Amino acid sequence: MDKIDEIAEIAVLGGVGFNSHRDCENYPVKTPYGSVTAYITRINGKDIAIIPRHAKEVHIPPHRVNYRANIWAVRSLGVKRVISTNSVGSMRGHPAGSFVVLDDFIDFTRSRPSTFYDDNTVHVDVAEPYCPEIKEALKYSLNKHGFSYTEGIYACTEGPRFETRAEIRMMSQFADVVGMTGIPEVVLAKELGLCYASLAIVTNQACGMTTQKLTADEVTEVVGKAQDSISEIISETIRNIPETRKCMCRFAKEGACL
Repeated sequence: MDKIDEIAEIAVLGGVGFNSHRDCENYPVKTPYGSVTAYITRINGKDIAIIPRHAKEVHIPPHRVNYRANIWAVRSLGVKRVISTNSVGSMRGHPAGSFVVLDDFIDFTRSRPSTFYDDNTVHVDVAEPYCPEIKEALKYSLNKHGFSYTEGIYACTEGPRFETRAEIRMMSQFADVVGMTGIPEVVLAKELGLCYASLAIVTNQACGMTTQKLTADEVTEVVGKAQDSISEIISETIRNIPETRKCMCRFAKEGACL
């Protein structure tokens, strides 16, 4: 394992249109998987590392995001808890701009490096993939500020194309929302014993749910309009995350190695 610096307590991983890292201090981090730029700020008395998932200058497509470098960098900064934001399409008629707190996932990705353990067999436990303590803090924040939200299952596809109508019909039988960036992030966080939870924002109805054509513009437009709300929710969540971890996330790798 690499050197751990006590730079931040919590990390925020942002998706499409996420711009909360503006005017923050740049902090480059070298990892075995490549370099990552974290943006260090302070929110509600806590040091926060913000990592824009798709980078700042050139938008990296979801299937090419360096997920291992991002999560390794998070752990290298001393972070124990990760709040992720993800743009999703709804398969349950959620209105655009509403929120979903994820409670499980189904993985339809196929070509992404999905583990830190290429040379060892590690069956990490993901029975409870999203940290219950962060989830409770997210839900408290959403309720406090009167934002509409549900909880649901996330289906992650490879991208970068949108899904077909047939794929959505199939996935809608067992998932609520669909996106392209939540996996393998959550699994990699588990492998490093980090707490991880995701706030998903509904940007559109999934393919076939309406007669309208899906576009990337509507995704960035919805997220752009919701930036202040997202920042408010995350700020309140950071305030209410317990100081001491009492969840089981840090034990996810125990008994996992063959």
